[in-house]
Amino acid sequence: MKLAALLFTLLATTAQAADLPIAVWYGGGKARAPMLEPDPAKRKEAWRADMQSIKATGFDTIRCWIDWASAEPREKEYNFQTLETLTELADELGMKVFLQVYVDSAPDWVGRKYPDSHFIDISGAKMPSHAAPGYCFDHPGVGKAVLDLYSAIAERMKGRKSFAGWDLWSEPHVINWAYATYLPSSEFCFCPYTVGRFRGWLQNKYGTLDKLNTAWYRRFEKWDEVEPNRLGTILSYTDFIDWRMFIIDKLAEDLGMRYKAVKSVLPQLPATSHAAAPSLFTSPLGGDGVPDDFKMPKVVDYWGTSFYPKHAYPVGRDAAWRAALLDFTRSATNNAFYVGELQSGFGTIALRISSTVTPTDLRNWMWSTLARGAKAVNVYAWYPMSSGYESGGFGLINLDGTVTERAKAAGKVARAVAANKDLIVNATPAPAEVAIVYNPLAYMVGGRRPAYSTAGQGEVASIERNSMLGVYRALFPTNTPVDFIHADQIAEGKGSKYKAIYLPYPLMLSGATGRALVDFVKSGGTLIAEARAGWNDERGFATNIIPGHGLHQVCGCREDAIQTTPSGKTDLELVADFGALKAGTKLRGSLFQESLAPAEGARVIARFADGTPAIVANDFGRGRMLTIGTFFGSAYENDRDETLAKFLRSAVEWAGVKPPVEPTGLEIRRMTNGADTIVVAFNHATARSSEPIRLSLRDGSYRVRDLESGKVSDIATEGGKLTIARDIEANDVWVGQITRR
Repeated sequence: MKLAALLFTLLATTAQAADLPIAVWYGGGKARAPMLEPDPAKRKEAWRADMQSIKATGFDTIRCWIDWASAEPREKEYNFQTLETLTELADELGMKVFLQVYVDSAPDWVGRKYPDSHFIDISGAKMPSHAAPGYCFDHPGVGKAVLDLYSAIAERMKGRKSFAGWDLWSEPHVINWAYATYLPSSEFCFCPYTVGRFRGWLQNKYGTLDKLNTAWYRRFEKWDEVEPNRLGTILSYTDFIDWRMFIIDKLAEDLGMRYKAVKSVLPQLPATSHAAAPSLFTSPLGGDGVPDDFKMPKVVDYWGTSFYPKHAYPVGRDAAWRAALLDFTRSATNNAFYVGELQSGFGTIALRISSTVTPTDLRNWMWSTLARGAKAVNVYAWYPMSSGYESGGFGLINLDGTVTERAKAAGKVARAVAANKDLIVNATPAPAEVAIVYNPLAYMVGGRRPAYSTAGQGEVASIERNSMLGVYRALFPTNTPVDFIHADQIAEGKGSKYKAIYLPYPLMLSGATGRALVDFVKSGGTLIAEARAGWNDERGFATNIIPGHGLHQVCGCREDAIQTTPSGKTDLELVADFGALKAGTKLRGSLFQESLAPAEGARVIARFADGTPAIVANDFGRGRMLTIGTFFGSAYENDRDETLAKFLRSAVEWAGVKPPVEPTGLEIRRMTNGADTIVVAFNHATARSSEPIRLSLRDGSYRVRDLESGKVSDIATEGGKLTIARDIEANDVWVGQITRR
């Protein structure tokens, strides 16, 4: 099914959740997801006691799960007893049930009935299915059985008052929950059915075989000869780009089919899905198939992410990293997302154990999601994992059932949200005036190459990631709202709402994106671009002039020379004052030294150590462009040099973007709901903060209410500033509602 046609089909059935569930993962007893305890009827009393404890702690919703192997042990013989027991208990206790569906743990009858349905690796190796990863969804028999399962669950849940919605696919990939360690550089799926689907995708894109042959530089005589790219060559890698883009589209279409299956039965309930990690931290080159956060939301009611700030790391992710993760998801979902999994206890992967998760961690993380517009938070999990290489980790309580202080802290937040649901669920984060470009094509320069993952959530350490994250990190202390924008959105003209667009690591750009950036500057925007913008187009072909796609006219310069420095570092010196920095200030970039040849009227801002122009500013139309002949984003993420951070902040201020609150050392997030303002202030320091919160508001008297304690105080503005005096403990958070009297 074509993605565009699927989106059109879904428009009429998309539902919006009127609730704001703060749920905890609980599937009945101590079995870890996606496993289930046997004999639910015999365990009903124990499960009732667990759910009573969950409710007493502060949660009114559980997120349970169902796996295909348990739900359909024999073809068309469905067993939903666990789900039915949990919904009965929820009905009795006045709770809600949100369901996670797993089809990766497939029943064995599927493989016996469809022996040609296994996933096939790039090498041609057949992937067996044990407890996972199941069988290829592109096989017509498997695909139908999967969608029939979703429909059957929906039919069984009709009339269940406690059944509140779905997560249709946990952390979508082409292949889930199985790691073929014996296969080097494994990549999926090259089975005949996925290959056939790829051919259909190509026919839709190119129309004729002649056009495909021209694009790929091939000599196919019939469509059945077309195969996905498996090799890297010195000729053309357009075929590789097409294959990776097909995988991205396929994942969105696969999710959309699941969505349609349940919405045709229960159209009023929200159907969602969530990524293992946002696209900011993954790579579209991943061999297991990685979704694009900007495409997946189009086929469900809510898209979201897992959020494991410490996972199994001895040092947890810092505040800027966590904020970037959430802001990326928020941006991709237009300010409405679900947190499918939120870490609740220390993490473990075999012998690797994370640092301790504290009660204040839980408060900080939960309010961080809500401050960015999250419409649900699902805490993972009530009990620690009881088996597998994560055994003993990720639990809100202890495995013996004792309730922890973490659980109490999380429950307190859940109660506060429930008490202020109408205020929070409809609140909108403060709009951003600056956006950082996410561009999947940037990962594909040079064609097929391996993508190496780190230990947690499929994250990939790469210059592409660091280039985006470094810019975000530099702006983070200023409390300047920042969006991430997809390169395709820019091509659609959606960048016009920003004052500034930062284009990191821009080596490959589509012609449509490049032309839209030209129009953006011409119409009054400010573009800040790093080295070699548009070096390659969307086919992997070099452009005639760099910057490409006409951007050389916008920036008032062109590439004169390019080299990779021996040290991987590039030294620059400002030759003119720039924002907070004076001429003579030294900066350091990374990887490339792109010497620029300025045109008449352009201004050289900095030079490399050899004297060649390194940064050029130029006015164009009603806007302006700053061209940087190296990579500052990745340089800052790697080195954390404060002078470079000041330059990046000055570049944004050069575009007319001002921080909305006075810097105090606190992270301050603002949301609005009608005339009300919600302020969430985070103290990420290791000591108590007594710094006041100062907001720009029109003169008058205001009432400030602490959303957790209910304490109210009246404060008047002075000179357009509202000052709120609050002590915030280390790593803690304060949340207030501000209403004009």
